[in-house]
Amino acid sequence: MPARAIQSATISFGLVSIPTKLYTAASSESVSFNYLHKKCAGRMKQQYFCPTDSEIVERSEMVRGYEYAKDQYVLFTEEELDALESPKNNSLEILEFVPLQTVDLLYVAKTYYLGPDKGGDKAYKLLSDSMTRTKKVAVGRFWTRGKEQLVLLRPYKNGLVLHYVYYANEVRAFDEVDTGATGMFTPVESDLADKLIEQLTTDGFQPDRYRDTYTDRVREAIEQKVAGQQIHVSHQQPTAQIIDLFEALKRSLKTDSAPEKSSAVEVAQSLKTNSASEQSGTAEVAVQKQVATKAKPPKKAEPRAGRRASKATG
Repeated sequence: MPARAIQSATISFGLVSIPTKLYTAASSESVSFNYLHKKCAGRMKQQYFCPTDSEIVERSEMVRGYEYAKDQYVLFTEEELDALESPKNNSLEILEFVPLQTVDLLYVAKTYYLGPDKGGDKAYKLLSDSMTRTKKVAVGRFWTRGKEQLVLLRPYKNGLVLHYVYYANEVRAFDEVDTGATGMFTPVESDLADKLIEQLTTDGFQPDRYRDTYTDRVREAIEQKVAGQQIHVSHQQPTAQIIDLFEALKRSLKTDSAPEKSSAVEVAQSLKTNSASEQSGTAEVAVQKQVATKAKPPKKAEPRAGRRASKATG
């Protein structure tokens, strides 16, 4: 089934104009739930409540407010906000071309596919091929939904992709992050780390090798619910362990004794299995000790008359 365009955009730079269409490139496949009333299973309805007047307020009776100080607002009507919007012309103006390696992926917010619209096939292909040869990407402004969106345009396979990017003031400085104490490593530690990375290195990123296992479990549980089956889920929370980095590197490299080099996924699964086995063994020993140390049940008490009779017989 061919992709369905969600919007149109006209690329312009100099005297060149290229009509294009936007397509969704990626979307989340996570499972979403609705809130229901536990008593009757009816779907809940969201309402806005005003605590000052103790009443439910309809949207038509609301205005937008910006809190510039604690509990102090400036008010805006929808008409005032509409007057501040940019013209809705779906124009994508290229401002400059920059080397691809100068773009930090941290700034990328969303990605869309771009395809040519009617009459723009040749110019679209020419722009894509030219940026591929020169290893350049375009920086531009996209007027959409009344706002000016900063974008990157780059060649992708046989066409183009459009990246929504954050403005500089929207990205926090990494200097604000506490990266811990700095220290020196011995040549042996550095060599072990390099070998572990080499052991887990593959030819390239292959996203189809990985799955969202949580979503898979949720969907399976939903199917069981629909089929009227009982759901039984047992999860053991792994215990956090603080271990020596040097010992961890050495233990990780022990898996390299296999005749053939394991893939990154196989090695990771092996390490995870070993850790789970150790935790399971520890738990089993603890249970055995607990059973062994349990007090024996007290003997059943005999009636006093019985004990006296025994003495008399003796």
